[in-house]
This record gives sequence, C-alpha cells and structure tokens, in this order.
Amino acid sequence: MKKNICIIFLAAALSLAACAPKKGLTVSGLNPADFEGRYNDLPVALYTLKNASGMEVCITNFGGRIVSVSVPDRRGAMRDVVLGFDKITDYYPEQNDSNFGAVIGRYGNRINQGRITIDSVMYQLPQNNYGHCLHGGPDGWHYRVFAVVEADSRHIKLALDSPDGDAGFPGNVSATVTYTLLDDNALRLDYEATTDAPTVINLTNHSYFNLSGDPASHTILDDVLTINASGFTPIDDTFMTTGEIAPVEGTVFDFRQPCLIGERIDADDAQLRNGHGYDHNWVLDTDGDISKEAAVLYCPASGIEMKVYTTEPGLQVYVGNFLDGSVRGKKGVKYEIRTAVCMETQHYPDSPNKPQWPSVELRPGETYRTSTIYAFGIK
Repeated sequence: MKKNICIIFLAAALSLAACAPKKGLTVSGLNPADFEGRYNDLPVALYTLKNASGMEVCITNFGGRIVSVSVPDRRGAMRDVVLGFDKITDYYPEQNDSNFGAVIGRYGNRINQGRITIDSVMYQLPQNNYGHCLHGGPDGWHYRVFAVVEADSRHIKLALDSPDGDAGFPGNVSATVTYTLLDDNALRLDYEATTDAPTVINLTNHSYFNLSGDPASHTILDDVLTINASGFTPIDDTFMTTGEIAPVEGTVFDFRQPCLIGERIDADDAQLRNGHGYDHNWVLDTDGDISKEAAVLYCPASGIEMKVYTTEPGLQVYVGNFLDGSVRGKKGVKYEIRTAVCMETQHYPDSPNKPQWPSVELRPGETYRTSTIYAFGIK
C-alpha cells in the first residue's frame, strides 16, 4: 500500500514538474533573454505582466507587441492564446513581414489610394496594399521601438514620437499605449495621442487569437463568434470600403446571435469573395460604451471565452485568410490558413475620405483617447 502511495505521489510530482515553467522561462515558455537586443540602435526587451489568478501577458516594446497571453482553460491548464514568435529577431521585418500582436499606427486598416485631405491640403501616403495605404504603410508603428515609460508586474506604458511627415502623415504626434492586466483576467489597452498640426489617427492592436492554445491542431472555424453589430461596411475586391453601411440581417455577416465562424465562411457571397472570407469592419451597436459587449469569441475545444469591450465604433474581424503555413511561429508551429482571428477595435476603414462616418481627425490642443478590453474566462 505504501509503495502504491509513493508511486501516486511521484506521478503527481512529475506531472506538476512537467506543467511548471522551466527556470527563467515565462508561463508561455518564452525565454526573456531571446528578446534582449537592439533595433535601429534602440533597446528592445520582453516584459511580463502577471495577476493573482496566474494569468500572464508578455509584451515587447518592439512594435508594442503582445507576444503571449496565457490563460487557464476549463481544466485549469494554462494556454497561450495568441500567435507570435519565440525570439525578437523573428519579429524584425528582415525576417518576417508580420504584424503579430502589434500596435498599428498611425492609421489602422486602409486609406484609399493612400490619399488624405486635411484643410484643403492633400497628403500622399505609402501605397502598400492594392494601391491603398494599409496599417500606416510598410514602415508603420509595428516596426518601431517604443520607449518604456512605466513598467511593473501589472502594467506597462509605452511611448512613441512620430515626426511630421512620417509615412507622409502631417504633424508631430506623441502617442502612448498602456497595457494593464486586471484581477479578473482582463487585459486593458489604453491609447492616447496629441499632435502639433492637424492630422488623422486610428490606433489598434493586431493580435491573432487562437483560444484553443493549439494552432497546430485547431483552426478557428469551430469557434463561436458573437458581434454586437447590426451593420457592416462592404468592400470591393481591393478590400476598400465602398462608403455604404449595410445591414447584417439576412446575410452571412449576421453574428448578433452566436454562430460558428466556419458555418457560412465559404458561402456563395460576393462580400466573402472580396474578403477571401471574413475580413470586414462591423459597425458596433455599443455607442462607444466600454461597459457593453462588442463581441464574444468562444472556443469549445478549450472552454476559453474572450469578451471584447471598446470605446471604438468599429470592429475589424479578420480570420487569417492569408496565413498559408509559410511562417513558423512559437514552438516551430506552422501558421496555416484560418488558425487565428484578429479582433481589431477601430474607426472604420478609409474614414478620412468618408465624411459621413465618425471623424478620425486630431487637431492641436486635442487628445486622442481610446480604450479596449479583452476579458478572458471559462464558459
């Protein structure tokens, strides 16, 4: 009997040892030493946030990127639910052209033909996607080194100065993004920016979520999505918004009730063909109230649920249609098509050229402020 008890305790100890992070590693298995370096002669590193519940978020100041988010599944096992890389050099554009987990600026999403007009002056921006300016151009903020203003175990505040003429955008812009890990397993993102000349700004985060924690085996097609939106902005075959806000009712874009992402993604629908699947902006019914659920993503495989709250009027949902297995991420996993979903809170694409939509202009003396919360739990 004693022998059997010893065997049981030994098995339990070995099991706990296998689950525990190796010395010096994060819960998600990252080695902080692999994120130490310099880019454009500026220091980059990995910063780890933890709360009392054991949730962990790892962030690098290169691009202000979320590298990992570890949350408990229905059995209490920790799962890393965002895509990314094991070392900082894999995030560099020389190695991978990617925006995994990054702050997107100055303008998230697309601007038609890369042209904006402010006070009758036209500015030409980079044209890096079907002739449009996408995510601030090829040298957007996702490839900038942010200064670390504040950092402790629960929050990190990053800052970036974007000079007048940066990627063609006018005005010297000073921006900050603060990541705060809350006690209830929610990650809050707060953005602020000021300018010394009229400009446009639309900041967001480009994390790729796979709530199974196992993108090698699970796509997001069997995940359940709910979006609190009765309208969306249709696009043409260059992914540019047409200026219309179309009702979702009676269409494959109606996620007001929970629906599998993959249930209608291959339907015979012109908008799905234009987006190669879902890659559209939904017009939220939340009126900028961060206490209202903007969207809910649920993974039956893990039991993990993520609720999205935001002050923004729109939500771009992109389901990894252009992931093709050519990129190897954390633990050497190939990121195949539709193995993640992005939930980008934002103003609508090409808002500078659509005066009927909420304005993205920022003027001297004003402060741009926006907040988003990704709240994790078990359903």
